[in-house]
Amino acid sequence: MTIFIPLDKMSASDKLQTMELIWDSLCHEAEDMSSPSWHKDVLAKREEAINNCTESFEDWGKAKSDIIKQAK
Repeated sequence: MTIFIPLDKMSASDKLQTMELIWDSLCHEAEDMSSPSWHKDVLAKREEAINNCTESFEDWGKAKSDIIKQAK
């Protein structure tokens, strides 16, 4: 099925509202979906990196601030 959404004619608010509707719909169907096989492998590698101290977590607020600074 091909769906045409006139993004170039939609306001930012309309686009966000459309995305919210789609995400809400997907959340209600989440049990019917499964992750792709490669996803488990990626998560396992990331967990291993955390356990081996070769990667670390960063506070989302700090990460967001760093991203904004880099964009300027």
